[in-house]
Amino acid sequence: MEKARLPSPSEHPSYQLHRRQLWTQILIPILVVVLILVAVIVLISVATFRDGGEVERWAAISTIWIVIPILVAGLVVLLLFVGLVYGMAKLLALIPPYSGHAQKAVWRIEGYVRRGADASIKPVLAVGEVFATIKRVFGMK
Repeated sequence: MEKARLPSPSEHPSYQLHRRQLWTQILIPILVVVLILVAVIVLISVATFRDGGEVERWAAISTIWIVIPILVAGLVVLLLFVGLVYGMAKLLALIPPYSGHAQKAVWRIEGYVRRGADASIKPVLAVGEVFATIKRVFGMK
């Protein structure tokens, strides 16, 4: 009996498509962005440090670009907290009536469970009482 031959991954059409797309859709865009960033860094360095460049101005510009994302993130967090406070205020307005209803339902369920537990143990207690009465009547210890 012959064993089935599995194709190697390099023969599979989806793998070949992936290999083609690896360069066109992943590696080339990443390399382009890296080259652009390196070019911007070189351009800024040349403009800053050439012929008594204005280092203080570039330092201020860099600080602004560092602070802007932090401010945006802080604003998002602030809006999130405002939304949470507003939601909690609305929720607290709804809770008292419904919590009272829920508490009554839990008390009702507790009563049913307690009565069921008492009913299930009643035969065992009755048998114990019968044996205790027999022992007392006949004076056994």
